[in-house]
Amino acid sequence: MARPKIKIPHVFVLLASVIFVCSLLTYVVPSGRYERRTMEVEGHERTLLVPGTYQKLDKHIDPLNLLLGLEAEGAEGKATPVGLHGFLTAIPRGLEKQADIIFFIFIVGGVFGILQRTGVITAGLSRLVERFGGSGPALTIVLMIVLSIGGSTLGMGEEFIPLVPVFLLVSKRLGYDRIYGLALVLVAAQVGFAASTTNPFTVCVAQGIAELPLYSGLPLRLVFYACAITVALLYTLRYGRRVAADPGASLMPYDDFEIEADTQGDVFTGRHRIILIVSTLIFGFILFATQRYGWWMADMAGGFLLMGIVAGFLARLPVGEAVKAFVDGMRDMVVAALVVGFARGIEVVLSDGQIMDTIVHGAASLLLHVPRHVAAIGMLLFESSLNLLVPSGSGQAAVTVPLMAPLSDIIGLTRQTAVLAFTCGDGFSNLIIPTSGVLMAMLALARIPYGRWLRFILPLFGLLMTLSAVFLMIAVAIDYS
Repeated sequence: MARPKIKIPHVFVLLASVIFVCSLLTYVVPSGRYERRTMEVEGHERTLLVPGTYQKLDKHIDPLNLLLGLEAEGAEGKATPVGLHGFLTAIPRGLEKQADIIFFIFIVGGVFGILQRTGVITAGLSRLVERFGGSGPALTIVLMIVLSIGGSTLGMGEEFIPLVPVFLLVSKRLGYDRIYGLALVLVAAQVGFAASTTNPFTVCVAQGIAELPLYSGLPLRLVFYACAITVALLYTLRYGRRVAADPGASLMPYDDFEIEADTQGDVFTGRHRIILIVSTLIFGFILFATQRYGWWMADMAGGFLLMGIVAGFLARLPVGEAVKAFVDGMRDMVVAALVVGFARGIEVVLSDGQIMDTIVHGAASLLLHVPRHVAAIGMLLFESSLNLLVPSGSGQAAVTVPLMAPLSDIIGLTRQTAVLAFTCGDGFSNLIIPTSGVLMAMLALARIPYGRWLRFILPLFGLLMTLSAVFLMIAVAIDYS
């Protein structure tokens, strides 16, 4: 008898369903809150929980509030479950909170549309494949190491979303499938992000909150990064070798894998070289400015916009043609950009119903009563699970690290170990959770069903979590500091 197929709904339906379930949980899960304080961490103000201040809150249910969101009398000092109004407005409010990232994705998508129209992308890829003699494994190793370094050192993630079509082209040229093309960029970036060395959005924020010297504990993290990217490379290469030998072994065997590319020929010309050099220099300055001058999404988007203008000018594209390419590039990013805002709606309803602090308090209380080796693994599992609800590295750090740092003191762990558990739990789970805006945006761009991706990534996720647990045991054994 044929096994029934489980059909994964569209990403927007999936995320809206999660928001709805979380809204219902605000009626069931006890409400509570910690006091909060504001402090500056890595040049940015963060609102942090104050340990030991958790208080339960009574729930106040008022029909007008649930239906229309009107402020109810007698609700002061009480929690209000999320009603129809809160559920329907969660997605618009999530989009509003993520507006900077959403518009950044649109702008970068438009710029890549211009670069694609100049022909520099496909011509450059042809030259790159030619340089490596068509060797898929060699090119895979180089690309994944470079992207993973970007994730590990600079915390790059959303910035890689518009690159997905480029890596699909690479995979196509090398004789692989869509999943391999997405793995080149997504697995590399997320493994680097999780095995953080100097990632400003996770390890630096967490260390600042935990009152540890910034970039401390680097030697063990470097070894961990080397092991993690090696595991990811071997796993990806093994899958690619299987697909190259037998296309029917692909997890998407019936996909025709047609990639549309608007090009001006695949011959790499001198003009292409100039465009590539100038674009690389501008991109390098953008990365420099994020570290040196504190540039954020709007500033980076402006830098990319300059890149598009310069590329169009150097390619002598007519203004109308350049604008059309820009608009087409933005249009291709619609689903990818909006997914980021949809995912933020989950955190919105949990905060509205004031049950997020209860979840964190319950986990912290549980870890107090287990041996320290078990507690370290428990922190890893808790951070991984919480990432389903708070798929933001710096946001999750602000919620959990203020509790996990002093908790580690009590149970005999170093604060550095707690930070390692946070970065691993937050980072690797981004490879599988359906509430990760980056994951779902890239899947939408690559046109890979979520279920197919899970079949590919779950074994690797298990290997990476096992590796994390091993390194946490080492951290406990050596009193990692």
